Amino acid sequence: MKDFKKYYIIPAAPEEVYLALTHPLTIQAWTSDKAEMSAEPGTEFSLWDGSIVGKNLEFEEGKKIVQQWYFGDQEEASIVTIKLHPHKYGTSAELRHTNIPDEAYEDMVEGWNNSYFGALIEFYEDEM
Repeated sequence: MKDFKKYYIIPAAPEEVYLALTHPLTIQAWTSDKAEMSAEPGTEFSLWDGSIVGKNLEFEEGKKIVQQWYFGDQEEASIVTIKLHPHKYGTSAELRHTNIPDEAYEDMVEGWNNSYFGALIEFYEDEM
């Protein structure tokens, strides 16, 4: 199991980024794929038309999202924590993803950098 931590600068206010990560229609706008999401703890979610699934654990509006991501029958939960901080260029998103299966690590890092935060950054850059 491996952990991944990284900061991403997104050219939008933390409140906008929070909505982009928690509202299904906004998620679909920047991913171009079907998304099921609710900002209610205990609910399950599905992103990229089911490529990523898990359970929502905790929300702090405009500031923090904590989710459990499912990887088969793994013993220890894989936890994703995203903290949003105001930044002079918009938002600094602090990502911490724990307990990533070794065999999924490289794909997961590439996914975070390109498909997830990369796509979100590009979405807001195109809006400017």
